[in-house]
Amino acid sequence: MPTAVADATRQAIETAIEDLQGGARSWALLTLGQRVTLLRSVRRAVAASARAWAQTAAMSKGLSAEHPLRGEEWLSGPYGTLGAIDAYIDTLSKLAAGHTPLEGVTVSRAPGDRTRVHAFPLTGIDRFLLSGFSGEVWLEPGITPGTARAKAGLAQRTPGVSGGIGLVLGAGNVTSIPVLDVLYELLAHNRVALLKVNPTQDAMVPVYERAFAPLIGAGFLRIVKGAGDVGAYLTAHDAFAHVHITGSAPTFDAIVWGTGKDATRRRKEERPQLTTPITAELGGVSPIIVVPGEWSDADLRFQAEHIVTMRLQNCGHNCIAGQVVILSSEWAQADQFRRALRRAYALAPERPIWYPRSEERMQQATEAYPDALVLADRLLIEIGPDDDATALEQTEYFAPVLGVVELPGTGRAFLDAAVAHANEKLQGTLGANLLIDPVTEKALGADFERAIADLRYGAIAINTWTAFAFLTPTLTWGAYPGGTIEDVGSGIGVVHNALLLDGVERSVARGPFRPLPRALGFWRDGGRFTILPKPPWFVTARTGAEVSEGLTRFRARGGVLSLARTLLQALRA
Repeated sequence: MPTAVADATRQAIETAIEDLQGGARSWALLTLGQRVTLLRSVRRAVAASARAWAQTAAMSKGLSAEHPLRGEEWLSGPYGTLGAIDAYIDTLSKLAAGHTPLEGVTVSRAPGDRTRVHAFPLTGIDRFLLSGFSGEVWLEPGITPGTARAKAGLAQRTPGVSGGIGLVLGAGNVTSIPVLDVLYELLAHNRVALLKVNPTQDAMVPVYERAFAPLIGAGFLRIVKGAGDVGAYLTAHDAFAHVHITGSAPTFDAIVWGTGKDATRRRKEERPQLTTPITAELGGVSPIIVVPGEWSDADLRFQAEHIVTMRLQNCGHNCIAGQVVILSSEWAQADQFRRALRRAYALAPERPIWYPRSEERMQQATEAYPDALVLADRLLIEIGPDDDATALEQTEYFAPVLGVVELPGTGRAFLDAAVAHANEKLQGTLGANLLIDPVTEKALGADFERAIADLRYGAIAINTWTAFAFLTPTLTWGAYPGGTIEDVGSGIGVVHNALLLDGVERSVARGPFRPLPRALGFWRDGGRFTILPKPPWFVTARTGAEVSEGLTRFRARGGVLSLARTLLQALRA
């Protein structure tokens, strides 16, 4: 039986569930063409709500209208959502025409008897605006290209089969996550959804209600607010066919097993309190492997700012925030890079530490590493030969805490050691980042691809950040396969996945090592050309806020002149 909540709350929830039961029947009656039409209506509503979305999100995180980092809320909110809707429209349109979603998409082989789907870029505008960036989805070993094409589409291959009602327990840190999870329930599984927002997102509910009014009006989505008591009531309810949570492993365990002695007993008896199937995205400690090479001063500065972005975007309140930098102790430029990293970390714009209990985690880090450098409102932990890195490598701080560890070796020896260290020492399997110059990557040859295959992470970013995979809807997002309710790790299952691929193992994103104008020399060393002087998501991009807003408006409404103005602002980054 569901746990007790206030009568008014209980009645509102039961009414929402009753509405969704009717909505589930209605959704199963829609043709693929009708679903495309509905998604286009949602797209228009999201586009109309974009400004309110970004402003509300920024204000809720303590960012003023003039704060240089307010652009984060444009990219991680309406921009990412519009991109996902566009990708789903394309997938459903292909299926409606009798084609596979992989029609026109390159599919090749990857190491270890894997199939590789070249999932980004797929449009001309993405090839232009994000030149130098690419993304692949690697499927589990043994899945052939033919099987991948035949099974792509998931539940949309049988649209008349209802998946019932899904319960989505929304994330509290990034505003697109809850609604992207709802879209995945609807389109990958034919499940209408009840979204329970995290209390940190309460201010977003009116925005969500406007942006997703077409789904709400049709009975395909209901949104409720509330604290832990509401979550407990919902997860104990028998109306749901599935539960999805974005959050933490302790929260997941409390839902599945309970707490205290009751949870211990249930685990021993292998008798979870939650019997409804559940998927989850739960974060982890993400490595940033810096492969030694011969870098210019500009390379050192740029990649130091890159790492700082991985840590400080959203004040470190990200499940994909890079936390542990892995350097070679034999790299001739290691000390020079450390200096560049300290400087970039100290000079990045300050912002409020806003996520609940972050101050506690900062204190944990300070107590574990009393000699850590305090740089503005953030900590930099440089692990020495006699220091114990366990706390750093096993605690997801979810706050502005960055650490550096060293391993011996260069070339293949270092890369193999770093991959093994990330796999064996760091908590979780959600995302891993690698920085490597083109000359070194070319010298490693097949050994580099083998190392990528050996990394047991659900998202891997090479010369970009795993957030790029998160925001690219045709890539997938989730832990490396293997999580169970007994040992959940970074989670179970994937989301996003707008190509609706079956049997996903990981996504691999690749970016340019050097920005414009230094990228103009890409042909000399086998690098990648890009038109971006500095990506707008860098916390050090001077015009990041303006460019992020401009890109979102272009995504929403098009317009060559507005895009040209945005690109001119990007050149000032």
